[in-house]
Amino acid sequence: MVKRIHVFLYILLLGLCLPRTLSAAEDTTPSGIPIEELEEFVDDYAEEYIGNTVAGAAIIAIKDNEIVLSKGYGYADVENQIRMDPETTVLEWGSITKLFVWVSAMQLAEQGELDLEEDIRTYLPDDFLTKLHFDEPITMLNLMHHNAGFEEYIFDLSFDSPEHLEPLEESLKLAEPEQVYKPGEVVAYSNYSTSLAAYIMEGITGQPFYAYVDEHIFEELGMSYSTMHLPVEDDQEIMLNKGKGYLTGENGDFTESQPFYISVYPSGGINGTAIDLAKFAQALMPPESEETSLFQENGTLSELLSTSYSPEEGVPGLAHGFWEYDGAYRGLTHAGNTVAYSSNMQIVPEDNFAIIVLTNQAAETDLSYGLIDELVGRGDQTVQENLPSTSEVEGSYLTARRTYNGFMNLYAYLAPLDVQSINDNEIELGLAGFKATYVQTSPYVYKLKSGNDIFIPNNVMYFHVNDGEAEQISTVYADYVAMDKSKPFLFISLGLFIWFMVYFLISPFVLMVLAFLRKRRKQRATAVTKWNWVMTLSGTALAVNLAVLAVRMLSNPMRASSELLIHFIGNYVFTIISLISIVMVIIVWKKARLSKWKKVGYLLTCISSILFIAWLIIWQMYA
Repeated sequence: MVKRIHVFLYILLLGLCLPRTLSAAEDTTPSGIPIEELEEFVDDYAEEYIGNTVAGAAIIAIKDNEIVLSKGYGYADVENQIRMDPETTVLEWGSITKLFVWVSAMQLAEQGELDLEEDIRTYLPDDFLTKLHFDEPITMLNLMHHNAGFEEYIFDLSFDSPEHLEPLEESLKLAEPEQVYKPGEVVAYSNYSTSLAAYIMEGITGQPFYAYVDEHIFEELGMSYSTMHLPVEDDQEIMLNKGKGYLTGENGDFTESQPFYISVYPSGGINGTAIDLAKFAQALMPPESEETSLFQENGTLSELLSTSYSPEEGVPGLAHGFWEYDGAYRGLTHAGNTVAYSSNMQIVPEDNFAIIVLTNQAAETDLSYGLIDELVGRGDQTVQENLPSTSEVEGSYLTARRTYNGFMNLYAYLAPLDVQSINDNEIELGLAGFKATYVQTSPYVYKLKSGNDIFIPNNVMYFHVNDGEAEQISTVYADYVAMDKSKPFLFISLGLFIWFMVYFLISPFVLMVLAFLRKRRKQRATAVTKWNWVMTLSGTALAVNLAVLAVRMLSNPMRASSELLIHFIGNYVFTIISLISIVMVIIVWKKARLSKWKKVGYLLTCISSILFIAWLIIWQMYA
């Protein structure tokens, strides 16, 4: 009898313990951190950055559709010591806004109002797009996948004052980029594509896109403290609770940023609370027994979150505008940045988990990428055998998300992606001074092993190799294409630029000294001397004009193209003066009796002026 009781108690104890063991195994983040320890983990992680490199952050974690962590760190307003609060602090979401465009597109597709595979010109006014260079149609799916072929265009999109804001239609016409890739071939992250999609939906619904989102998403989900309408000052309650944005700080020294306004607001205009974004995340992962509130049928939600583009089987791609993430489970994510706010949201439907990080810090990565990476984990890095040599992928690459036309094309060459082989299976990536190590796990598929947090969004890279040479790299957000200019050319170009700036900024002072000495000797300036003065000063004016343009762009890239018109006009005027003076120096050269040193000086100025003009033409400094 006693033995039976012992057996019964053992079975009962095992029955009681087993569910708890299974529950404990399930109640973790995808990376395996127990939910009951999550707050402590996040606290410890955030402590290193809050108040040092990050002013404040609102962090929310969701497990099985329940919020298991909702906490503010640091300050929404450093000067007035107002704490960050996920429930009430309004922050800029940046490009997370794009997800609301794609959800809206799927809503209209579900209703039969929008065909994702139809040529978008079917929905646009005649001749709305004037800079297309390929016959292949552009579909809504191309816009979702950021592979419609548009170059990057940064002007007339974002501003530091609301007075520059234009209606969506006008801003799209004003800021239309050139189509530089064939549709479907290259992924190049595009604000224009997303806002063009929203404009198409305005034509279908007959209402402003922000109004559609208010009615069909915000109100439906109870997102009461968020708005897509700009300027945000029109909503007093939003403004009252908005956290201030800060430029990157060091050791707690934070500088309040200038405001941010974006005409193509569907690409990054939402201001809202973290708790509102959490409601959106919950709606994307409803319990199995419940219908989603975003669509008429859960099947549409399943389609939305299914892979719609991938560069290679098994390589993360896109799910109708959501970026796939190679975590411990398949993640779906989107980050965002404005001038002084950084954000990231990732849902992991297979594990019923979501994590949201909103910060009021410019270009923040440690929390918005690093913390999320810790919570969702990394994908399988098992290495296959007999893989291709890493030497095949070595080289320099340029981001496909770049400007091809105009002076801004130069910027991409200042920060190429450099790939070097470390050993038979590992490569080192270098980008703008940051480093990372990737390991090849299957043919031409490389996964992040270690490195700076800026590489986390692109934790998987796929190299397109043809005849032993890599031509393109597929990554999340933007592909990279092989460098189209040789390193010797770039070094020579840089050397010439330094020479032009030094020569033409110093030469006027040298000429002033020579003029002073000539005056003391009571010598008159010859015609060739006078024209040399004109030639030199026109070169100086070009150098100064170029320097001022660079300073203006570095200090505030949020500009209308009209603001830079004076620089382009200046380049044309000073170039014409330079060319005239060069011709005149050559004409009067023969009539003047010149010393050997004067001939060398005039010839050097002529050659420098001609090369400077050629340099300006090559780098498109006239438009």
